[in-house]
Amino acid sequence: MMELWNEFDRLVVFDTETTGIEFGTDRIIEIGAAALENGEEQGGFNALIRLPAGQTLPHFITQLTGITDEQLRDEGVDERTAAEGFCRLLDGAERPLVAYNAQFDLNFLYYLLRPLGLLSVLQKPRFLDALTVYRDRRDFPHKLCNAIEAYGLTGVENSHRAVDDA
Repeated sequence: MMELWNEFDRLVVFDTETTGIEFGTDRIIEIGAAALENGEEQGGFNALIRLPAGQTLPHFITQLTGITDEQLRDEGVDERTAAEGFCRLLDGAERPLVAYNAQFDLNFLYYLLRPLGLLSVLQKPRFLDALTVYRDRRDFPHKLCNAIEAYGLTGVENSHRAVDDA
């Protein structure tokens, strides 16, 4: 990690919660991110995203994340508001964008940003998959909760909520 701080002044760690695992048809329902500078959190972003009218969450997603249709309706924002808020964290830099199982989250992020004309934000950052790094250094199992335990991160748990997991 020290090598990252020698090369970059800031990185953004993010996570998404979704309605399922099919990035072409399922949707992001929560996006969370933490901006880190020299290893210290220096801001972040978190938003629940409303579903289109008439669409509801699969029951297993509510069980997994604790996110309800009512929360999305009452606390959620539209996709543009969420996407623009997230994009502000990446503004003007080649900062690393980090996620655990990054390909999953980046595929969903692409499908969120593309119809809004915001894909250009993904042209500058470099990408780091924390899962790939963890797999390279630790034996199976490789779930996020295993990485949290292996690195002794106290006060942190894999809650299946985007900002917490980020």
